[in-house]
Amino acid sequence: MDWPYELQIGWRYTRSGRAGRRNGFISFISAVSMAGIALGVAALIIVLSVMNGFQKEVRDRMLSVIAHVEIYAAGGAALPDWQATAALARRDPQVIGAAPFVAAQGLVSHGEAMRGTLVRGISPADEASVTPLAAKLRPEMDRLVPGGWGVLLGAELARSLGVREGDKVALITPGGQVTPAGVIPRLKQLTVAGTFETGHWDYDNGLALMHLDDAARLFRVEGPTGVQLRLKDVQAARRVADELGRSFGAGYELRDWTRSNRAWFDAVQVEKRLMFIILTLIVAVAAFNLVSTLVMTVTDKRADIAILRTLGASPRSVMGVFMVQGAASGVIGTLAGVLFGTLVALHIDTIVPAIERALGVSFLPGSVYVISRMPSDPQRGDIVPIAIISLLLAFVATLYPSWRASRVQPAQALRYE
Repeated sequence: MDWPYELQIGWRYTRSGRAGRRNGFISFISAVSMAGIALGVAALIIVLSVMNGFQKEVRDRMLSVIAHVEIYAAGGAALPDWQATAALARRDPQVIGAAPFVAAQGLVSHGEAMRGTLVRGISPADEASVTPLAAKLRPEMDRLVPGGWGVLLGAELARSLGVREGDKVALITPGGQVTPAGVIPRLKQLTVAGTFETGHWDYDNGLALMHLDDAARLFRVEGPTGVQLRLKDVQAARRVADELGRSFGAGYELRDWTRSNRAWFDAVQVEKRLMFIILTLIVAVAAFNLVSTLVMTVTDKRADIAILRTLGASPRSVMGVFMVQGAASGVIGTLAGVLFGTLVALHIDTIVPAIERALGVSFLPGSVYVISRMPSDPQRGDIVPIAIISLLLAFVATLYPSWRASRVQPAQALRYE
């Protein structure tokens, strides 16, 4: 192919010293620079993929317990007709399930132990269409019958109270009864119908499930205080909530799962951005190692530059030669890093166990962490910006050495040749 001579010479300089030629040290420094870029890019891809994996794992466990969108009546009152509310919500093609609920705070006690908890009254027949947890706990859900006063406790909550299936617990609700002796808190004895474990600490340690009718009577509401919805696409929750909010009007309040868990969601995004910035600095250090490589190359090739200039090459062409050399190193390092990082991220579930077996250690012991395996979720939205930033940093690193090469004076360079 009839390529411009700037590309041909720049590519030749990139490969110089690889086959027993002189200037092997410069070639070695160039290879180290490319390896540094590749390792930096790979590390960035692997770390962000693992963070995405942890985020997806926690999100999936969270959404196994809660709905994607919740609809409340304004002011916290009971919904006048939850079936009509659910029917209106189902007009949106994204909505695939709806179920009523009552949510309130309470204190659960057993003996001397007492724990705060979120009490959720549910309809066992409808709940399975909204949360995967209800579908998995079908036998336990069948024990929640109206008037039975049964309760399902999170595994950690039951463990901290020291109760098992069949034991009695007392539920203390907000708002007491006024008597001649003063205000007495309302208290109801419940039977533990079973326990559940979601893998999410907040819900395993602070959630209790009751039948909808029992919860309504206990908290003195006339019916469900809200309707929870399940969507086809969990990522569309915020958009669907906004659209339904406009449809329902001012008498309703809609909340999607990203707003209900805003603190966690925002914290994950901030951590991911900070990690991206920190690891990008590693890529920047590796990219700017190209400066030293090109400076040494320019110093070594002064005679070649002078000959090119005497043959009619312009300063811009000379600058282009060394920019091609630096850019080629950046492209090779970036592509190698993207390939290596993506392969490791895609197979981290087999690589990490192999390293654990070889070293005899456990990076995520099950007794300490809920997630005992290293999750990974490489995403194009992370990989593409990483590659672009790496290429831009490599290109910027070539500018000053290339400009210095274009300023070489032929007479001075050839004086001692």
